[in-house]
Amino acid sequence: MVGSAIVRALGRDSKDWEIITRTRNELNLCDQKQVDDFFKDEKPEYVINAAGRVGGIHANNTYPADFIRENLLINANLIHASYENQVQRFLNLGSSCIYPRDAAQPLKEDSLLTGPLESTNSAYALAKIAGLEMCRHYRNQYGVLFHSAMPTNLYGPGDNYHPENSHVLPALLRRFHEAKEAGLEEVCMWGTGKPRRELLHADDLAEALLFMLQVDNPPDWVNIGTGKDRTILELAEMVKQVVGFEGTISHDLSKPDGTPIKCLDVSLLDSLGWKAKIDLKDGIESAYADFLLGLEQGTTRL
Repeated sequence: MVGSAIVRALGRDSKDWEIITRTRNELNLCDQKQVDDFFKDEKPEYVINAAGRVGGIHANNTYPADFIRENLLINANLIHASYENQVQRFLNLGSSCIYPRDAAQPLKEDSLLTGPLESTNSAYALAKIAGLEMCRHYRNQYGVLFHSAMPTNLYGPGDNYHPENSHVLPALLRRFHEAKEAGLEEVCMWGTGKPRRELLHADDLAEALLFMLQVDNPPDWVNIGTGKDRTILELAEMVKQVVGFEGTISHDLSKPDGTPIKCLDVSLLDSLGWKAKIDLKDGIESAYADFLLGLEQGTTRL
């Protein structure tokens, strides 16, 4: 989802970029030799690291060893290969879930590593924190321009709609769509619906990343989001309206809520001169249209 959004943004940009991409089948980023050979052959000038093993609360809870191992390997291989091959600029993607569970809201960049992590995604968070710290230390020791961006919860075209391993918004879209198609009277959602989540369209993130590539002396890491959040129940009500489901919403209180609140302080990004543009309702409508088109064409990630 994010990689595709970045390619779209590069295609719209006034700069004449030569875009180098690889699929997972073409390049295993967990394999150090494959990564080293790729960098030696291609000699990229800029690298945006949008790769990673990601998933929602169920996936993070179920596969923590896979999440920490694969994300550590991806970051270590890409960052060191970029240094060894004189990459001019390396922009690494972290995640808002790497902040301490009980950090003051909204989440500021300097609250990183100031408290315990949310237990349901600590393995993923630790691996992403290691990537941020690697970029910072390589920048300090070697003088390279390696820096990071921490996006909030993302959604958009090309999202993962797996029934158990997806994030909150695609999970809701699929659940309400299937309930509508089956003529059900009720949709059951995990937890109380009280936790709050901030959402950013992937195309907005891509534009923000291109903006950050133009900042001469960027901070080591910067939050990227809207600075606005809603309860998961409010998101569910919005998805219900977009999908056109006419039944009710119930709650499975045996399932975890996850982090109670997670909204980014985007004042640093604002001060640099960038703000998100895509309205959430409009973004959900476009995401649902993409979901339906993917179902028709057999391309939706289910």
